[in-house]
Amino acid sequence: MERRCRILVADDHAIVRQGLKLLIDSQPDMEVVAEAADGSAALEQASVARPDIVLLDISMPRTNGLLAARTLKQRQPDVRIIALTRHEDERYVEEFLRAGASGYVLKQSAPADFLKAVRAVAAGGVYLDPSMTGRVADGLLGAQKQPVGEGGAKLTDRESEVLRLVAVGHSNVEIATQLNISVKTVEVHKANAMRKLGLSGRVDVIRYGVLQGWLYDT
Repeated sequence: MERRCRILVADDHAIVRQGLKLLIDSQPDMEVVAEAADGSAALEQASVARPDIVLLDISMPRTNGLLAARTLKQRQPDVRIIALTRHEDERYVEEFLRAGASGYVLKQSAPADFLKAVRAVAAGGVYLDPSMTGRVADGLLGAQKQPVGEGGAKLTDRESEVLRLVAVGHSNVEIATQLNISVKTVEVHKANAMRKLGLSGRVDVIRYGVLQGWLYDT
C-alpha cells in the first residue's frame, strides 16, 4: 500500500476543518495528520507533525495565512502549501506564490476541484483555481509593455521545456534529473527563457504557464 499524503489543515472555523477532514480522510491516498485554528498554531503543528502539505486559510487570528506561509517555507522548505480561501483577488494569489505556495483554491470550489489541487501539489505541481486563471494571466499581460512572446522573443525547444517544468512546480534538480542534463544547464536555459520573455521571477513564470495552459496539461 502506498504511503498516504499527510496534510495539516489550518482554518479558524472548526466546522470548515471538520468538513475538510471528513473529505480528505475519505480518500485512499491522503489523510489529515494535524489541525490548527490560527497561523501560529499551524507553524507549531507543522514542526511536530511534519506534513507533506499544509492547507492555509488567509484570514486567521494571531498569525495570518500569508505570514504563516512565508515562515513555514523558511523553516521547512520541502513542505508544500495550498491556500484555501474565499478571497478571489489576484493580488492574494501573487503574494502566496511569492511566499512559496504551490496551490490556491477557493472555498467556493467543488470538492472534486479541491481534491484535484491536493493531488497536483502532492505530485510536485502547481495548481491555481480555474476561476482565477484569467485574472492571473491578465496580471501578467498588464505588466508587460508588449504581449509575452512577441517582439522577436523565441524560445528554443529546450528552453521552453525547462520553463514549463519550472512553471508546474519542479525544482532545478528535479528538472536536471528528468531531462538528463546538469543543474547548471537547467539554470542557463531557465535564465535565457526568462530574459527573452521579460519574466522577473517565480510569479511571472507561473503566470506565463497559465497563459500557455501548462498548469492544466494532463
